[in-house]
Amino acid sequence: MSQRVLRVSELVKRELSMVLERLYRMDNAILTVHEVRATPDLKQAFAYIGIIATGTVDEEGIIEKLNKQRGAIQREVHKRVIMKNSPQIFFRLDKSVEKGVRILNAIDNLPPPADPLPEGEEEPDFK
Repeated sequence: MSQRVLRVSELVKRELSMVLERLYRMDNAILTVHEVRATPDLKQAFAYIGIIATGTVDEEGIIEKLNKQRGAIQREVHKRVIMKNSPQIFFRLDKSVEKGVRILNAIDNLPPPADPLPEGEEEPDFK
């Protein structure tokens, strides 16, 4: 990925986060933009959205709602990011934080390591 694509992706991510925070608040949910990946031709950008919810929330429904309002969201973002061709933004659900929390919980629940062998004893051979 070229430096230009990375810079555009970061810029769109920053501005998209601000637009979602200010104009598109959801009930019982906080939206976070984890990553924006622009295509090499900069015509499309995929925004990976994380959802932090209090209680049960239809995460797929929120992403669908964002995709339906994509035009208005893009207009707000593109007012802030002036480019010759502004990328079309597609929203996708990102559950990487939830997966990370599950892995950390599994690591925390591992049994403690075994005690070291007393001096003079050798480890058993498991062949």
